Amino acid sequence: MSRVILHVDANCFYASVECLYHPALRQHPVAVCGDPEARHGIVLTANYAAKRRGVQVGQAVWQAKSVCPGLVAVPPHYDLYVHFSRMMRRMWEEYSDRVEAFGLDESWIDVSAPGMTVQKGAEMADALRERVKRELGITVSVGVADNKVFAKLGSDMKKPDGTTAIDPASFRRTVWPLPARDLLYVGPSAARRLARVCIYTIGDLARADRGLLQATLGKNGLLLQSFALGLDMSPVMPVTAQETVKSIGNSTTTPRDIATPEDAKCVCALLSESVAARLREHGLKAQCVSVSARTVELATASCQAVLSAPTDLTGQILQAAWGLFQGRFLSSLPLRSMGVSCSRLSPADAPAQLSFADDPASLARQAELDRAIDDLRRRYGHNVVQRGVVLENGAFSHLTPKEDHTIHPVPFFAG
Repeated sequence: MSRVILHVDANCFYASVECLYHPALRQHPVAVCGDPEARHGIVLTANYAAKRRGVQVGQAVWQAKSVCPGLVAVPPHYDLYVHFSRMMRRMWEEYSDRVEAFGLDESWIDVSAPGMTVQKGAEMADALRERVKRELGITVSVGVADNKVFAKLGSDMKKPDGTTAIDPASFRRTVWPLPARDLLYVGPSAARRLARVCIYTIGDLARADRGLLQATLGKNGLLLQSFALGLDMSPVMPVTAQETVKSIGNSTTTPRDIATPEDAKCVCALLSESVAARLREHGLKAQCVSVSARTVELATASCQAVLSAPTDLTGQILQAAWGLFQGRFLSSLPLRSMGVSCSRLSPADAPAQLSFADDPASLARQAELDRAIDDLRRRYGHNVVQRGVVLENGAFSHLTPKEDHTIHPVPFFAG
């Protein structure tokens, strides 16, 4: 039985939901933007009227308004977007028990069945698009193929509100002329490196010498070539499947620049506390701590350290993160934003080899203190207990980065 997979992508999702709730906006170029006062003033998404006039995701609000003077900028309402995402998910699950999300607004649906073909899948996709318009008031584009990579590629080809079927018997005519950057997992950096060896299209990638690809992109180059050849066999995960957590992290763009070592230590403490608390919530420990920072010129860098043993203790994570920051970023002040994340995760109850330098009684006391603070914050709010280094800094003491935690599932190129 051949596979038939749909990839459904909601068109300009945030902007579409905003226009649904405010119909007068539909006649205008609209962008959903972060708050400039909180220094998150970038375009998160824009409708097609705005995109046609040069508005792009990631632009600063002032840049977007300079290329599109009539732009209507609206703030995001994430609760609404999550609500619509859940409604779409429930709808997809009526068609299959294999539905895999790819962000809030995209999902793969495996509709494979005896007698099902890509052509029949396209008919199902057309009916699905009409149902979404009728029941939810927004539009989606759908790609149909025999694998996830080409289904995703198809959903990007006809926007808004279109269906693209990529037939496994003739995919070379459809897929190979497209730019290599259109293929899933070929990011800007990979596209630049491929271009340096004269690989510009997906067809070039498919026909390239394997040794050249491996020298250019390592083992991922060979995997990308298999995608270009239509050989992706990755499954659409069952509805009941739990995504494996690969890393847990927080980052924040602060209300003003992180200008002094005291500012940096305050933000580092806030982020480390939030990450450690999230680890404990998920019953995990981490053995790798990473710190990232963005300068006022918007250059981003990161560094990491491997600990002697997995931990979920706030103090140990903060110590590692602050040590990394001092060694890598202290001379780069001022900074615009900062992040702390933990990876190499393992279950909290997994056996661990203690070092002779460890004091089990001290570790137990730290764990008990962390649990007590977690309980107080659950009951009375995050800021009911704060570290002295945070209380001393009035500019950042109100930040609660745990509210904006990020949990990263295992990516395709994990490991």
